Amino acid sequence: MKKLSQYLPLRWQQFNALTKPRVIQLIVFCALIGMVLAVPGVPGLADVKLAAIACLGIWLVSGAAAAFNCIVEQAIDARMKRTAWRPTAKGELTDRDTLIFSAALCLMGSVILYVWVNPLTMWLTFATFVGYAVIYTVILKPLTPQNIVIGGASGAMPPVLGWAAMTGEVGPEALILFLIIFLWTPPHFWALALYRVEDYRKSGLPMLPVTHGNAFTRLQIWLYTIVLFAACLMPFIYRMSGWFYLASAVVLSLMFCWYGWALWREYSDELARKTFKFSLVHLSLLFAAFLIDHYIPGN
Repeated sequence: MKKLSQYLPLRWQQFNALTKPRVIQLIVFCALIGMVLAVPGVPGLADVKLAAIACLGIWLVSGAAAAFNCIVEQAIDARMKRTAWRPTAKGELTDRDTLIFSAALCLMGSVILYVWVNPLTMWLTFATFVGYAVIYTVILKPLTPQNIVIGGASGAMPPVLGWAAMTGEVGPEALILFLIIFLWTPPHFWALALYRVEDYRKSGLPMLPVTHGNAFTRLQIWLYTIVLFAACLMPFIYRMSGWFYLASAVVLSLMFCWYGWALWREYSDELARKTFKFSLVHLSLLFAAFLIDHYIPGN
């Protein structure tokens, strides 16, 4: 089956690429999980409508942040094999076109969230935009090898946004979801940085494998998977999830720890690539387990 993008005009394919669709899908999915967990029992029609509108608003603002990121990093993207295909890096879209596109998405998404969801969600989403597009991309990323740790706060916000959209507040449950993604982010990105280290070295970005070496980065990945394991148990301890989630979290987290340990003991690009891919599986299935567990009777 052909992808939808293949049916779109070339110009729109280029603009769509700026939004980093795969990343946005994961962001919206995590936000949706926050929405579902914030509503006790089976959601009503009004809840479904509110969640759909909130997902649209969050998608638009997240896409705007991704597009703005492409403007700021176009020179870096052009030097990296992983990102050299982006329209801004290839010069297919001008800075002006990209900036207008980013501003339009951000404005539309913010208006939707403010008017049809609630002001808190709009301001939190806009703060996430600033945190990712400005604080992380412009300031932290080129300045410190801890960029992904500090900047990970922006990437951990989606379930908080989802929770705020449905309740109008940020509860402790939302902060637990935030913590899980916050701790998941470093081992996820550092695994990628390990086998893409030459790309990052050419780009001039101070990613951890470039500044501190392969062995140190591998140790940090393993240690983070252990801390993440503990964080993944918190929903059960706090009684926001049941036994199905606990069993899933234990199995998935043990597997992630094994990947971290194996990578620390003996490095290969192939194992780093597998660790990166599994990190995506880990987060996706963990949040899917949240969703299933939420609707199991008695939980």
